Amino acid sequence: MKTEAQRAHYRHFVKLSTRWSDNDIFGHVNNVTYYSYFDTAANQFLIEQGGLDIQNDSIVGFVVASQCQYLAPISHPQNLEIGFRVNQLGNSSVEYGMAVFCDHAETASAYGSFTHVFVDREQNKSVLIPEKIRFALQTAQ
Repeated sequence: MKTEAQRAHYRHFVKLSTRWSDNDIFGHVNNVTYYSYFDTAANQFLIEQGGLDIQNDSIVGFVVASQCQYLAPISHPQNLEIGFRVNQLGNSSVEYGMAVFCDHAETASAYGSFTHVFVDREQNKSVLIPEKIRFALQTAQ
């Protein structure tokens, strides 16, 4: 099993619950919903650990790449833990490693990556990752 699918390879976890609307016609969480889980986990980390004020800070994180590998289906209702780590930290971008774990499972139901580029909100141009956020991201490497 790939290391990306193992709980031990993640440093931080965000607890989420599936929603009724997450299930698709086939009775399981739709594939696109996993990206919503990734987005929620990344932004919650940036807000709680990095002090990002998503309403007022002069910078925002734009998603420029994402991918997901699906290993096992999930259905509502289910308590989830989204594993979060930093795969690569650049000057203005960060690639996160993410995995979706049901309850306290050791193996993920899905895993992937998610890349943010930090951008000046007004100029819409990439900028250096602010120090307070960079420090928080370093703790997740």
